[in-house]
Amino acid sequence: MINASAAGSWKLGEVTVNRMGYGAMRITVNPDRDLAIRVLRRAVELGVNHIDTAGFYRTPGGPLNLDDGGSVRYANELIRDALAPYPDDLVITTKVGPGEDPERGFYQARTPAEIRAQVETNLRQLGVDCLDVVNLRIIKKPGADSIAERFGALAELRDAGLIRQLGVSNVRADHIDEAEAIAPVVCVQNGYAIDMRRDQDELIRLCADRGIAYTPFFAIAGTEREGGATNDHSEAVQAIATAHGVTPQQVRLAWTLHQSPNVLAIPGTGNPTHLEQNIAAGAIHLTPDELATVN
Repeated sequence: MINASAAGSWKLGEVTVNRMGYGAMRITVNPDRDLAIRVLRRAVELGVNHIDTAGFYRTPGGPLNLDDGGSVRYANELIRDALAPYPDDLVITTKVGPGEDPERGFYQARTPAEIRAQVETNLRQLGVDCLDVVNLRIIKKPGADSIAERFGALAELRDAGLIRQLGVSNVRADHIDEAEAIAPVVCVQNGYAIDMRRDQDELIRLCADRGIAYTPFFAIAGTEREGGATNDHSEAVQAIATAHGVTPQQVRLAWTLHQSPNVLAIPGTGNPTHLEQNIAAGAIHLTPDELATVN
């Protein structure tokens, strides 16, 4: 069985992780809790030591219950139940910004107090005293769109010992500059795929030059986004998949990893077979001609 280490590794700030990781967003979609637990444990067995999650990843629909034991199942709680006590080399990256409140519903954290409350929610759900990496996830706005106050609040929580390292998500280059003036940025997480947001190519190079990991979401889903893996593949992707004896989804992941050594993949699934296929994609070598054909 192919191990996640086949994709190579990257130094994520102070820690080294395999470039093939796991995204927890879709783990709550499966109604079978035991299966979700098995998938998470299998991911770690196969060498995944970087898991991406968020405090607001939860079972679709159903009444909101931010406390343990409610009818809503949260990705963080599944991760805790499956993997705690956590392996020493496991890095769990979470994010703050979007959140849910029983009275307000879905909201975007704007104040230091709201940022802190979301950090504390992640700490409680994951069952830890300190979060490995926290990304500030924003909703971009045209023109001046400062993240200084929100990122500064995270930096203060890092200094207080609640967070080890910081990143940013859904951002532009100017946001990265603004954040780095406050505290070190170890990762940037933006939407990016073989057929989506190719304007990010330049941002990936900028991150590589600065030693920052670039972690794309929707690498498999593409324009389907939260809807899950796309079946809309180009003829070039289909042909390469046939030539390698793999799935088009695996080609999409392999292409993503080929873009730069600082790219970290975080495909998510609640299906054990798809998990193994995703990890195996880290061992697929695409030739320069194949990459040129796809591009």
